[in-house]
Amino acid sequence: MAGTRRGQAAVLAAMTGFTLLAGGTPAHPQAVGQATAPPTPTAPAILQPAVTTGTEGLPSTAGLQAALGQLTQDKALGTLTFAISDAGTGKLLLGSGETTPATPASTTKLATSVAALSLLPPQTRLTTKVVKGATPDEIVLVGGGDPTLTGLNPDQIRIAGAPVDADSAPASMPELARQTAAALKAAGVTTVHLGYDTSLYTGQPFHKYNDGTDIGPMAALMVDEGKADATQDTEGPVRVSDPAGQAVTKFADLLGAQGVKVDGKPKEGPAPAGARQLGQVLSPTLPRLVERLLTHSDNTLAEAVGRQVAIAVHQQASYEGAGAAVAQTLGSLGIPMAGVSLNDASGLNPHNAVSPLVLADLLALAASADHPQLRPVLTGLPIAGLTGTLDKRFTAAQGSADGAGVVRAKTGTLSDSGVNTLAGTVVDADGRLLSFALMTKGGAGDTRAAVDRIVARLVSCGCH
Repeated sequence: MAGTRRGQAAVLAAMTGFTLLAGGTPAHPQAVGQATAPPTPTAPAILQPAVTTGTEGLPSTAGLQAALGQLTQDKALGTLTFAISDAGTGKLLLGSGETTPATPASTTKLATSVAALSLLPPQTRLTTKVVKGATPDEIVLVGGGDPTLTGLNPDQIRIAGAPVDADSAPASMPELARQTAAALKAAGVTTVHLGYDTSLYTGQPFHKYNDGTDIGPMAALMVDEGKADATQDTEGPVRVSDPAGQAVTKFADLLGAQGVKVDGKPKEGPAPAGARQLGQVLSPTLPRLVERLLTHSDNTLAEAVGRQVAIAVHQQASYEGAGAAVAQTLGSLGIPMAGVSLNDASGLNPHNAVSPLVLADLLALAASADHPQLRPVLTGLPIAGLTGTLDKRFTAAQGSADGAGVVRAKTGTLSDSGVNTLAGTVVDADGRLLSFALMTKGGAGDTRAAVDRIVARLVSCGCH
């Protein structure tokens, strides 16, 4: 009965909002770029031996095999490796090639999210600010790595077509311009020279394995994720080549609308050390950012969050630095990292390698009572048939309708590599929360539908 209660508690936790998601402004928000020591291991590795007979309400290996039948042999799957675990204990229940590293695609974002939430305080917000420059008539716009900073007015902001609530509202560049103009006018200044500081990030801005349709160049100073059309509220095909330049031009225009003229062309360079601040705006809290990047598979936001992990552990704030920092942090949490290779934070790099068991472990860790700060990983997962990247999956036409509204999972697709992955949680017929990861490559036909049918079968199965 103790095991059943633990499972029921995990289910209850996964279906509710938890305590980290209030999103209120903290009394002391974490300064962007401030180093935070990596955590010391507080728990052993979460893997346990697979069970062979059903105990404490758990499915058994034989029961799961019987329930799934030939679904795992569908030719549409190509090469399939998978792991199904009890999310309440991390115990492996059934797997095939579960320890074999494979290309995770966007399920890499699970690793990025777990690392960020375990390492950084939940009240962390990304700060964009304006400070005084080297001369009395100079000001500097300082990028803090917040790609969600928006130039839109509040009534224009949409995420996935819906208005945002107060906790999820992005930082406002019009508000930053208002604060800055007010401070300048109070000092009798109405004409300024404008500089901008992007020094927080290092490395190449362009992702070498993407043509710009899934992610544009990364910069520490961006507005509306560098989209050419700010009203596009999802990952869009048109990105500007110079997001920092776009942001500073927008800010100059907003200052002008507030009665402060920008004289000359803005110049890039670091802000003076200890410069007086004229204004600042803050992103939503880290848990909200994680939920957004997972639900909508936001590559730009994932890379930004990964760079915050890199800064905290003194790695380079770059694609490769973020991947290395995430891997380092996961290792300190007891996740078995043998064979794991992470080269970015979003999963666009086809050379990333993660096993199904590691993905299932990450989800079990997020459900663990020992790590409540990780709960936004679960609440950020798309809901089958309803939200995010699962809104059109798990349908009757695909033979997987049992999963609609019950399965929560992160998708991952690299079309050029033939990769389709799905990793998430599902509540079985006995109310037990299971974590799973299915990784396919080279499938023929509707691979996603074949994957979904496997997961949907778990919903109607106690599988003892």
